[in-house]
Amino acid sequence: MAIAPDLAHTPRLRLRAWAVPVLSTLAASALTLLPVVAGAPVLPPLGLLMALGWRMLRPEMWPAWVALPLGLADDLIGGAPLGTAMSLWTLAFLSVDLAEHRPMWRDHWLHWALAAGCIAGVGLGTWACERFVAGGGDLAPLLPQLVLGALLFPAAARLCARLDRWRLRA
Repeated sequence: MAIAPDLAHTPRLRLRAWAVPVLSTLAASALTLLPVVAGAPVLPPLGLLMALGWRMLRPEMWPAWVALPLGLADDLIGGAPLGTAMSLWTLAFLSVDLAEHRPMWRDHWLHWALAAGCIAGVGLGTWACERFVAGGGDLAPLLPQLVLGALLFPAAARLCARLDRWRLRA
């Protein structure tokens, strides 16, 4: 992980620079534990939104393999079949790596489109895994969750940017 040169000398600031992205992603994954009463799954994958927000904000900070432990934590917190988020988040990070090296420019719209594609792919992959393991249900209730996740990505990216400014402040 790349740390700003002025933070390299203070262990407390170095710990904060490392821990804030990881803990914010884990906290977002833990938000699915809140008692929200709904007739269908409408809560988007908040941990994935934060992980993608950090990955697109600071591509040098997180290599693709970091999705494995973060996905494992999301699987353990959310109760999905073990390995689902691990594999799907890693595939999402790899696809972001591939897609970001192709164009000559990077902007907000490209990140939003990449995140929407990753959210849809991870959501559909999770549905397919759960359908295989538990004989899941229809795909239609998943669509609002995917749309809401894609629409909430700019807010997650903005939250990551604010947390990033705070974590790098001396």
